Amino acid sequence: MASLVRHVTIDCADAHALATFWAQALDGTVGEDDNPGDEEAVVNSAGASLLFIRVPEGKSVKNRTHLDLQPQDRSRDEEVERLVALGATVLADHRTPDGKGWVTLADPEGNEFCVERSPAERTATESA
Repeated sequence: MASLVRHVTIDCADAHALATFWAQALDGTVGEDDNPGDEEAVVNSAGASLLFIRVPEGKSVKNRTHLDLQPQDRSRDEEVERLVALGATVLADHRTPDGKGWVTLADPEGNEFCVERSPAERTATESA
């Protein structure tokens, strides 16, 4: 059997604070043994397990890997609004007039991620 991905690991300045943001974003939970000030914090969610590790250096360039989020129970635009309210920042808007496209955001520490259309939106634009 091949290896399986156990965690997606993200370097950060404040592991617990960033894990808290992502737990809210993904409707997940921060590990019950993870506390503010800890070197590491894990987020468990239905889609992925993310591990945040405190490192001394800050982010200096664009991510080479990023997460693509697909909302399940709301539209892409509603999800972007929700994530911005949680502390994300819109970096680039790739939405098109026909309803397709995505939005690139940054989490509170500047890590880029994208929000795509929901399954319902994909179905609606493919059948239009």
